[in-house]
Amino acid sequence: MIFSVITGGTGFAPRDVTPEATKAVITKDAPQLSMAMTLKSLEKTKFAVLSRAVCGIRDRTLIVNFPGSKKAVEECFLAIVNVIPHMLQLLTDDIPKVKEIHCKVQSGDVQSHSHICPHKTGTGGDDRNSPFPLISVERALEIIYSSISSKTIPKKQISRVNIPPFRASIKDGYALKSVGGRGVKRVVGYVAAGHGIIRDNFNIDECYKINTGAPVPEQADSIIQIEDTKLVSSNNDVEEIIEVISEPSPGLDIRPIGSDLRMAEDVFEYQFPLNAVQKSLLASIGEQEKIEKLKVAVVSTGDELIHPYEVVSKEISLEGKIYDSNTTMLVQLMKQFGFNDDQCTITQFVASDDYDSLRKLIGNLIETCHVVICSGGVSMGDKDFVKPVLQDLGFDLKFGRVNMKPGKPFTFAAKERTLFFGLPGNPVSAFVTFHLFALPAMKKYLATINDTPCNSAKCYLPRITVELLTDKYELDDRPEYVRASVISRGAKLFAKITGRQVSSRLKSIVDADVLLHLPARSDTKSTVKKGETFTASVLRADFISAYG
Repeated sequence: MIFSVITGGTGFAPRDVTPEATKAVITKDAPQLSMAMTLKSLEKTKFAVLSRAVCGIRDRTLIVNFPGSKKAVEECFLAIVNVIPHMLQLLTDDIPKVKEIHCKVQSGDVQSHSHICPHKTGTGGDDRNSPFPLISVERALEIIYSSISSKTIPKKQISRVNIPPFRASIKDGYALKSVGGRGVKRVVGYVAAGHGIIRDNFNIDECYKINTGAPVPEQADSIIQIEDTKLVSSNNDVEEIIEVISEPSPGLDIRPIGSDLRMAEDVFEYQFPLNAVQKSLLASIGEQEKIEKLKVAVVSTGDELIHPYEVVSKEISLEGKIYDSNTTMLVQLMKQFGFNDDQCTITQFVASDDYDSLRKLIGNLIETCHVVICSGGVSMGDKDFVKPVLQDLGFDLKFGRVNMKPGKPFTFAAKERTLFFGLPGNPVSAFVTFHLFALPAMKKYLATINDTPCNSAKCYLPRITVELLTDKYELDDRPEYVRASVISRGAKLFAKITGRQVSSRLKSIVDADVLLHLPARSDTKSTVKKGETFTASVLRADFISAYG
């Protein structure tokens, strides 16, 4: 008995011949399987009707055609996954199993579920498992990144001016004619930065005192620094005669016109968010920043939340309430990574645990925002409405769980131009998932709306290799992103885990320099120990907490 899956080649193009090839080998059609897959795909896209997938049987082999795209394969597989075991039982003529299933169906014991994930989030009741498959961090990043269109032609800034726009002195010293050589010179004038260019002619035994950055007189071709001269005479602190003690040469200590940057030369290729150097270069050529701002909404959900700076009436009980720290943390992290007011507009909301009000808020944000970052409401609680609200609003809910700790309930969805990042409500989970998922997506999206390719390596957090200083740490069933501080010692980097790593303990990130990538527990490895090396994602520029 074999279950054979063929992907791709089910469309209308001349090269799409998978259905014809399948029909040539099957002996029995299974058209209802094709119908089930089509109906499921039509919930996502009208183009599902263009699939000509064929399903059928040859001997004891079940053959199924799937479309070519990963997303379509996932949808079609979910449409038939629950009946595949019974189909295989029928093909192998497993009479006892077939009778058992038929009895359950007739008695009503078998219920239909769209998908039952083997990774349970609860017990009891009918089906108390999450309907969302647990996907890897790498797969989650692929899905997010592929949801943002990419530009391929670099956007370059061209200079409209020469830098410097005149011959400029590199040193504080004296401008003279090199043919006059060394010796005594009469000081006939003074040139400071910002002065106009002196075009008058002067003799070879004369010179101008000049400051760094000042325009070199038109008839001068050399600058002698002050250190290579002697003062012979002055009058009321005004120099009159100097002696040049080194040999001048043409072009000595003079920056030619356009030596730093020539007119029409490429200044840089845009990278977003714009950093200090890019902004400085724009200023140097007299250009203003012309940026399509990324529009971001930050939403915290929970009836228990109160704004940390809100004046609360004495009549209102604070029992059961907590201050909302996630909104402040997320906004400040965005600014820390360059999403300032000149490149990004950020609006903040606190939503109650009410389905209708949450639906209205998110519905309104679709019209105005590129990115919605929402913390809380994505888990399995009675008041966790984010996922059903997204589905109700017509979002394409790409995934709803990630195999990681912390941050398992992290959710990603998209509709039209709006990307939705559903972060868990626990502060540390929100902190970790923002850095790993939302931040790189925001960088790429900002580049995209400004018609610029995004350098993937620049989007993600930088990674380093560190040696563990903590004596011992128990591994989790899931890959874990542990907060740690970094110590530099003898040209090596070491990581020390920052205390208890529970997802509600915001204090664990105060001293965190990196997120330490730890593997999931296995049969052969349940702990990590001092001296082992791991990859770590760098959280900030000043990521070394101590030396030695």
